[in-house]
Amino acid sequence: MSKIIAVVNQKGGVGKTTTSVNLATNLAYLRHETLLIDLDPQSNATSGLGIDKNANPSHIYRALLGEVPLKEVLLPTAIDWLDIAPSHIDLIGAELELVSMQEREMRLKNILTPFLDVYKYIIIDCPPSLGLLTLNALVAADSVLIPIQCEYYALEGLGQLVKTIELLRENLNPNLEIEGILLTMYDSRMNLSKQVVEEIKKHFGDKVYTTMIPRTVRLAEAPSFGKPMILYDKSAKGTLAYLKLTKELLSKQPKNIQLQSAPEAAAEIQLIKVEENNRLQAEQSPIQNEQTAPEQPALEVKTN
Repeated sequence: MSKIIAVVNQKGGVGKTTTSVNLATNLAYLRHETLLIDLDPQSNATSGLGIDKNANPSHIYRALLGEVPLKEVLLPTAIDWLDIAPSHIDLIGAELELVSMQEREMRLKNILTPFLDVYKYIIIDCPPSLGLLTLNALVAADSVLIPIQCEYYALEGLGQLVKTIELLRENLNPNLEIEGILLTMYDSRMNLSKQVVEEIKKHFGDKVYTTMIPRTVRLAEAPSFGKPMILYDKSAKGTLAYLKLTKELLSKQPKNIQLQSAPEAAAEIQLIKVEENNRLQAEQSPIQNEQTAPEQPALEVKTN
């Protein structure tokens, strides 16, 4: 059976799509059959894997409305073991068109049912809202992965999302769990980032991943080339961070879900780590091969 993980946060710009693309890619890279569903009308996960979002006559919008079966929507990617259900700008209209349909919140769950024995993991990239599209993802999902930007306003939206998940448990999906909370765009030079991390860990404990995604230029560049990080720059800090996240996620899965990675994949990860260590040791000048965010004064949250 598939493990369905919805990547959700109603706040935009927190790294949902970056996380969805790189998590799905790394799961496939580790030889897990994976499906990425782009449920965001912006179609960034689609273009982030090098697929022209305007070139596909069949996409997830048409599957949700029942115009085509999901199997006609699925496309292979440049990564073995990874398929994608691409999005389209027409998905904007789904919020209105689904309102009048029976079982409107069950549409995605119903079309995914035939594929639960095909893929080991199904990752859903959700839009930055708590509308009907995100509701469909949460009803279909086994768990929710919540990316949180290390900034103050991210904490306010987290409380609202948790309440929504609790309501869904009571009414539509009693088995829905929080898979984990991922801290993104972390900058160790900023006191605010550290304080946000402490606050989230205080409330959610071991649900917070120990892996934190750093703020790097490479992570921002990769989508413009239509590549996930492991294809764009396999020795970059962002690549290693998402590989570490993937391994951490896999380590928490039940034995009936978790598979052992192929030996060649594990060896490749070790090679990437060695290359990164060698690169860091070779850097003698203050000019880094990989650009980082400009130096900023530390920020402090004043308390009364």
